[in-house]
Amino acid sequence: MDIDLPYILFWVVVACAAIWLVDVVFFRSKRRAADAEAKDPAIVEYAQSFFPVLLFVLVLRSFVAEPYQIPSESMVPTLLVGDFILVNKYSYGLRLPVFGTKIVDIGEPERGDVMVFVPPHDPRYFIKRVVGIPGDRVVYENKILYINGQRLEYKLVEADPSLCTRGRLCEYVETLDGRSHSILKHRGGERTRTWEIPPGKYLMLGDNRDRSQDSRLWGLASEENIVGKAVAIWMHKDPGFNLPNFQRNRWFE
Repeated sequence: MDIDLPYILFWVVVACAAIWLVDVVFFRSKRRAADAEAKDPAIVEYAQSFFPVLLFVLVLRSFVAEPYQIPSESMVPTLLVGDFILVNKYSYGLRLPVFGTKIVDIGEPERGDVMVFVPPHDPRYFIKRVVGIPGDRVVYENKILYINGQRLEYKLVEADPSLCTRGRLCEYVETLDGRSHSILKHRGGERTRTWEIPPGKYLMLGDNRDRSQDSRLWGLASEENIVGKAVAIWMHKDPGFNLPNFQRNRWFE
């Protein structure tokens, strides 16, 4: 997302509160003393009207849940371009809006979670799957994941394995800590990578393994930049002049 709506919303709320407070402390009593029926300036009336509504929205988006739209194919087939997802903002602890400081510790990301976060190289929100958590040793070899020496289980969905060539993506079911999800990959080569996950870091991979810019490119995600856990698809809208639909609505495991 190119527009940081929580950031804008936070500062609009601060501005409304400041306008209202300054008027109450410095100007309202003088205005009423001069004219008991004097109306508040328009900017003050707008600040008073919008502040409680915007504050409620800010609290809801910051501490409860927030919607996002999927902009890329990096999580296909789990998430398609145009999916609207609901992100649980308290699964991994309550954080101050904009600053991201954790104020209440509730839980930690688990392997297999679909997580929204800010990567180290880009201020925008990314969404990927948590593959490695602190303390893990993860090896990615021949497009197969090994976590702490254990090879993940893969089941090919395509009936004919010979079709999974470099030019064609095939669907597999990958099982991670007993949780299964679909991924796309082909049988082309890729160099072996190994990660030792330090405290406060997470290895993030897209389900569309050959078409995802993720931790293989820009490194590990940091705990302080976690936004929340994706829990559901609540609407889908294809790009362009298309009506939204609810055929893809579902909860994630």
